[in-house]
Amino acid sequence: MSSQATTTAPAGPPRAIPELAENFTWGVATSSYQIEGATDVDGRTPSIWDTFCRVPGAVVNADNGDTACDHYRLMPEDVRLIADLGVDSYRFSLAWPRIQPGGKGPINPKGIAFYDRLVDTLLERGLTPWATLYHWDLPQELEDAGGWPERDTAYRFAEYAEMTYEALGDRVTNWTTLNEPWCSAMLGYHEGIHAPGRKNFGDALHAVHHLLLGHGLAAQRIRAKATNELNLGIVLNLGHGSAATESELDKEAARRSDALGTRLYLDALVHGRYPEDLLAELPSHGIALPVLDGDLETISAPLDLLGVNYYSSHQFSGTDERGGTRDADGHPVVRPVPFGLPRTAMDWEIVPSGLTKLLLRIQRDYGVPTVVTENGAAFDDRVAEDGSVPDADRTSYLARHLAAVAEARAGGADVRGYFAWSLFDNFEWAEGYAKRFGIVRVDYDSQRRTVKDSGAWYRDTVRLTRGG
Repeated sequence: MSSQATTTAPAGPPRAIPELAENFTWGVATSSYQIEGATDVDGRTPSIWDTFCRVPGAVVNADNGDTACDHYRLMPEDVRLIADLGVDSYRFSLAWPRIQPGGKGPINPKGIAFYDRLVDTLLERGLTPWATLYHWDLPQELEDAGGWPERDTAYRFAEYAEMTYEALGDRVTNWTTLNEPWCSAMLGYHEGIHAPGRKNFGDALHAVHHLLLGHGLAAQRIRAKATNELNLGIVLNLGHGSAATESELDKEAARRSDALGTRLYLDALVHGRYPEDLLAELPSHGIALPVLDGDLETISAPLDLLGVNYYSSHQFSGTDERGGTRDADGHPVVRPVPFGLPRTAMDWEIVPSGLTKLLLRIQRDYGVPTVVTENGAAFDDRVAEDGSVPDADRTSYLARHLAAVAEARAGGADVRGYFAWSLFDNFEWAEGYAKRFGIVRVDYDSQRRTVKDSGAWYRDTVRLTRGG
């Protein structure tokens, strides 16, 4: 879909945001497979995304991450660019098949050396590293052995997490285990539109449990090794869900969506239980979660922070377009209904108010400190004749969502930071290079980086807010 003008009002010039001036982290974010390239050098073995990209029709234009933004080679220049954006922190992910090829055995010295250099370069530039252990690039050998639906993958992840922390934990204090386990499980094992491309709801639910178990086991190992400051959490993609009308059918649809998309994760992580209403419905799907004694205790070890990735919110109907209440498989209908709001190039509605409601809900129901670890938008950018990239839509998107964070903080939500997604235009998973989220444009032919107008606006907003 080609985006249209989406802003209802321009962002206005950069200004300080007083609610975000104290004890607040400002950053930009990326992930390993989306920017690094160098997929077959220095001992790295294939991930499920390397394999998935070779499946005909799986990725737009048959794109892949072989080169991406060539960050593996251009890292020093990229860190200099991050520092010039005025932020204080950089969130990146670590490539499991680069650090532990094949997902087993000892650490790969050449693989971990890249992240050693990255961390040291960040610190030299006055930037705080935020490391994510897993952003979807499962070693292909572990998928061949069953992947996340198998319990053993959780054990392998804990081993990888421990060896990575041992290598970098003396300098990195901010760690998140998993990025968006909902996407890994549901898009990868149920809908089949992300790697590894499987389509089995039961496998997806088993993957959810083993992803969360992997988080808990990894957290145990990291905390056991930590001898200095540690800020440890997990990152979930979340939105605010509501019923499209006051009808009981729509309220039930919203409840079902909330159980599967939000409470399945947060209830387990914070309260040590899975939602009873969801568990009651799983037998109708022929599914039981593979929970063993002690699993939920492991999963629910205290979090130092919860990373929140926010892009949109939804309202739900319990009827289909023809008024039916059951889907093709005989299960209750849960249908997203548009608000009628402007959309991004990903066809996602722009709902800043949903971020405020979400952050307040997390504070109320779970009481966990939050950091907005991703927020941003894809638009169909055009390069001006002078080489600049005037992306007013993205600037407005950032401004409105930062205002939403400020409102949540003023309302009592313990929100401690914001990371713009993404630093760069990059490999956007199944969309290949067709969608651009960056506040910095990447010319994929020359690898030239150009700070977009949104990036300059963000830079100046950060500096004004921080008093720089």
